[in-house]
Amino acid sequence: MTMHFSVLASGSTGNAFYVETEEHAFLVDAGLSGKQMEALFSGIGRDMSKLSGILVTHEHSDHIKGLGVVARRYNLPIYANEKTWNAMERSIGEIPVEQKFTFEMEQVKTFGSLAIESFGVSHDAAEPMFYVFHQEDKKLVLITDTGYVSDRMKGIISNADAYIFESNHDVGMLRMGRYPWSVKRRILSDVGHVCNEDAAIAMSEVAGDKTKRIYLAHLSLDNNMKDLARMSVEQTLQTRGITIGQQFSLYDTDPKTPTELVTV
Repeated sequence: MTMHFSVLASGSTGNAFYVETEEHAFLVDAGLSGKQMEALFSGIGRDMSKLSGILVTHEHSDHIKGLGVVARRYNLPIYANEKTWNAMERSIGEIPVEQKFTFEMEQVKTFGSLAIESFGVSHDAAEPMFYVFHQEDKKLVLITDTGYVSDRMKGIISNADAYIFESNHDVGMLRMGRYPWSVKRRILSDVGHVCNEDAAIAMSEVAGDKTKRIYLAHLSLDNNMKDLARMSVEQTLQTRGITIGQQFSLYDTDPKTPTELVTV
């Protein structure tokens, strides 16, 4: 049994993530237009009509922009918790009742050999949650859009084979940037986004013997850069006794280009 994944798009302009096993394939979030989503799937040589469903993390537009269009076009089941359904229904348009499924926080749903576990994060949405994918002894974690990583979250996500991990902003760039102070305060808050250094500290506390890949995700277009994020994370990890390349490797994600489809 093998599990493959690709970060189709990640950043403040739109987010989408793909995971597949031999039996099932899931999209997590559809934060770009239907046309863009189809191009991303084409980029990894996959067909959206073969999806088993779409998992939703929360109702912010950079995660659900193309959700309604894609779900209707390909007749796909959508999985989200009840509060998220209530918060996003106006934005995604009419969804046939037979395509609407509830996936509550801290639940596990099983699809063949794939078990999908949901867990709550700290973000200013109705009831935001992310996912851990388990197949046999393999574990893949998706965690972005959280103001901090709590001990409870760390317990759930510890020692995964691969992480897609929020590394949203550089605090200096954010403070000096063009955003109004109210927006800066939101991003820096406990219900905002994790900065590069805090991401690295959390990584150092959850990475284990199994961990081989960490993808730096949801980088702010205005308040971060790939090279800066990577350098900040590497330096912080080094101060905590972790050398990149020895235990695990760091990978970039992009708002427009999917990562290579890799095996967990």
